[in-house]
Amino acid sequence: MRNIAIFDLDHTLIPLDSDNEWGTFLCRIGVVDKIEFSRRNQMFYSQYQAGTLDPVEYLEFALGTLAQFPRAQLDTYHAQFMDEIIRPALLTPALDLVQRHRDQGDLVLIITATNRFVTEPIAREFAVDHLIASEPETLPDGRLTGKLLGVPTYGIGKVLHLHEWLAQQQLALNDFAQSFFYSDSQNDIPLLSIVSNPVATNPNALLSTHAEKQGWPTLHLFKQ
Repeated sequence: MRNIAIFDLDHTLIPLDSDNEWGTFLCRIGVVDKIEFSRRNQMFYSQYQAGTLDPVEYLEFALGTLAQFPRAQLDTYHAQFMDEIIRPALLTPALDLVQRHRDQGDLVLIITATNRFVTEPIAREFAVDHLIASEPETLPDGRLTGKLLGVPTYGIGKVLHLHEWLAQQQLALNDFAQSFFYSDSQNDIPLLSIVSNPVATNPNALLSTHAEKQGWPTLHLFKQ
């Protein structure tokens, strides 16, 4: 039986929050109202860190911003974002960890609360083909409508989406010899609690405390 290795993205495989950084990037290049957008972006990020975020409210804000631009323009912005922000943040320990699971023949999957538009190019940088992310509604011409499809991949939503995705592959979690999930956040405790190998990765204070109580291992990819 093969194993499955599941990774959160932000602050787990990359030492930043891609959604927050995307918003900051849009402000820096001057395509959104810097003062108002920065205020709301920081408010939502603080709520996320505290575990009080309403994911639907945030995603409607984030996806509404994307809907302001033609898809070709968004793709141009994102290519610049990858060059200036994301690729410099790709660090060897994280890349090596993903590669190690791949070399072992594991099924490798990234699951993130951040929307697919922002995260799909990042998953490709890790050579990960399977991504579960919050899904923006997309028109046939590729333009984003600003609406969220389905339940956000946040908290218990990650568990629901993982089971649904596995079922689509005609699989279940217990079909794997071992299941690994790497995450930095207490928001992912629901998914960490159902795998055979939960790993608190670069954990924040709340997850670190919980992991210690549960006897879960802790991994620091970005600093010792």
